[in-house]
Amino acid sequence: MDNFSLSSGLALFIALLNDMFFAMIPAVGFALVFNVPVKALKYCAIGGAIGHGSRFLLLHFGVPLEWATLCAATTVGMIGVHWSHRFLAHPKVFTVAALIPMVPGVFAFKAMIAVVEINHLGYSPELWAMMIDNLIKTLFTVAALAIGLAMPGLLFYRRKSIV
Repeated sequence: MDNFSLSSGLALFIALLNDMFFAMIPAVGFALVFNVPVKALKYCAIGGAIGHGSRFLLLHFGVPLEWATLCAATTVGMIGVHWSHRFLAHPKVFTVAALIPMVPGVFAFKAMIAVVEINHLGYSPELWAMMIDNLIKTLFTVAALAIGLAMPGLLFYRRKSIV
């Protein structure tokens, strides 16, 4: 193993830890807003870190944002179901606040700025393309969060068989 791959691996690990740490903060903040019990706050923070960290790794290795978000949200949902059985709480206690750091606010903001500029400056193909691109990325990412959050319920709590 050469020096370059070791330093790039270390840089990736440090970037991953940084991403996970800063994802814990909004997860705990929104958990407080949603009146999550104090005992569950650390699990919301861990869930936010795992979700955002797994999405960070998938994005690093070239997975598109929407698919990376779906995988990360499904992971958080599965872990939330496990914690809900272990601590006798509803899975949403652990999962909803943990998914908040993955909401695509930048893309939604860019789409809305494009709408305002189209309103102010008039139609242009570049602004329209920017608005549509950011809006579609936002909608698919939010849909991936919702589907990933619902995935454990769809898989584990079905009353009828799939076939």
